[in-house]
Amino acid sequence: MRAISANLNGIRSAANKGFFDWLATTNADVIALQELKAQEADLSELMRTPHGYTGYFHYAEKKGYSGVGLYCRRQPDEVIIGLGVEEFDLEGRYIELHFGKLSVISVYLPSGSSSEERQQAKFRFLDVFAPHLAQLEQSGRDILLMGDWNIAHNEIDLKNWKGNLKNSGFLPEERAWIGRVFGELGFRDVWRSLYPQAPGYTWWSNRGQAYAKDVGWRIDYQIATPALASTAVSASIYKDVKFSDHAPLIADYDYPI
Repeated sequence: MRAISANLNGIRSAANKGFFDWLATTNADVIALQELKAQEADLSELMRTPHGYTGYFHYAEKKGYSGVGLYCRRQPDEVIIGLGVEEFDLEGRYIELHFGKLSVISVYLPSGSSSEERQQAKFRFLDVFAPHLAQLEQSGRDILLMGDWNIAHNEIDLKNWKGNLKNSGFLPEERAWIGRVFGELGFRDVWRSLYPQAPGYTWWSNRGQAYAKDVGWRIDYQIATPALASTAVSASIYKDVKFSDHAPLIADYDYPI
């Protein structure tokens, strides 16, 4: 199974930058999208069903905001849209597909960088998402969570960690929370399991020369239950073409879908 996670920062913008041309070359089985910034009526036929894939989406109520999706070749057994928490379901942050024993999820955690109000919303999301993650882990299913978590876990996960100790995305409370995901909740960080010493940045600020100088953050993850994570054989970050302020995260698993 080849899985890709990509924050598009606008699906229409990414399409104009060649995302779907690239997608046709990837031979991926499942592709998780975040930050669609579009509603159903905004999507072209290519965006809905690109290159033999079928798309499933959770749109935000607010136009031009948030939204997640999943593309797959195989028809899922079940589609779950939203977390069942109105505040965040209105923002289009979660979609889950079932394929036999496998659950594939695209998730987009809130960013708290724009204001204290949004940071508090982010903390509320973490409060409701942790028990949901616990339920997923206890379900006995193989779980693959892909998406933009808007949290860098450790110092290796961002270039300028000393300058961001008090900034959203690297706050002690956020780092402790995602540490519990990889600790007591039992999930595995697939990139870090494969490459303990590789920074693996997936997002760069548009300010200054962050991208050119590779002053990045690793905030896009593929996170899996242990049995599934143990089948991961390789991962990479695609930077040959810049579709967004994020780069797609690709992982290959010795796991049938």
